[in-house]
Amino acid sequence: MSVIKELWHGNVCPQSDSRNNSPEMKQLMEYMARHHDDLLKTMTDEQKEIFEKFDDCWSEYSSYAEEAIFEYAFRLGARLVMEVQKDSEE
Repeated sequence: MSVIKELWHGNVCPQSDSRNNSPEMKQLMEYMARHHDDLLKTMTDEQKEIFEKFDDCWSEYSSYAEEAIFEYAFRLGARLVMEVQKDSEE
């Protein structure tokens, strides 16, 4: 596994996860949880099962997407550092 993916999966942890520290994100998560619970209250058992499958798929997709974004952003940052280093040597 690449170092970047190791970093992403928490096997290398240079800092705590700042995404969870944002007040806006915490508030949004509270809203989402409340709406999720309200929606479940109105559903039949069959609808709940379908929604749970959708929710699982969405979580898995989000995980893959976040990993890809993290890897891209990390590589972009490394390229920026290389460019700055090159410019300072010229």
